[in-house]
Amino acid sequence: MGKYLVVANQTLGGDQLMAEVRRRAAAGPSSFYVIVPTTRLDDGGRLVEVGAAPRGTVPPGPSSPAADEGEHRATLIAQSRLHQALTQLRSEGLEVQGDIGDSEPLTAIEEALAGQRFDEIIISTLPSGISHWLRMDLPQRAERKFKLPVTTITTRH
Repeated sequence: MGKYLVVANQTLGGDQLMAEVRRRAAAGPSSFYVIVPTTRLDDGGRLVEVGAAPRGTVPPGPSSPAADEGEHRATLIAQSRLHQALTQLRSEGLEVQGDIGDSEPLTAIEEALAGQRFDEIIISTLPSGISHWLRMDLPQRAERKFKLPVTTITTRH
């Protein structure tokens, strides 16, 4: 049985990712584990990099009300996306579980791998130019660090 770790946030449930998951399932017995990093977004829906504050603002302290509110909002968004994706995948008869993960995607992957063995990591990301994950070279860093094949799914904008 193929075991796949799917890492996505804003692109979770997108057509390209769903097509890739269906291809894996059609190839033979498979199971999927979806991890959704709790990526913070600003009020305009743009990614707030870990440790960064929106332009023109002073970064909140680690335990400030603004930081706590942003983390809470990121957690709620990640939980909602995860729930929708699990419901969608299960409705297609796929064996799938999942969880939300650390805001740093490499850490989220590492934590998922600590508890289970996977054959491949599938990373779904926004297009080049707007993807923070591609700018930070997440797919190649994950492949080097975890010694697993990584497939990168880039959504169409």
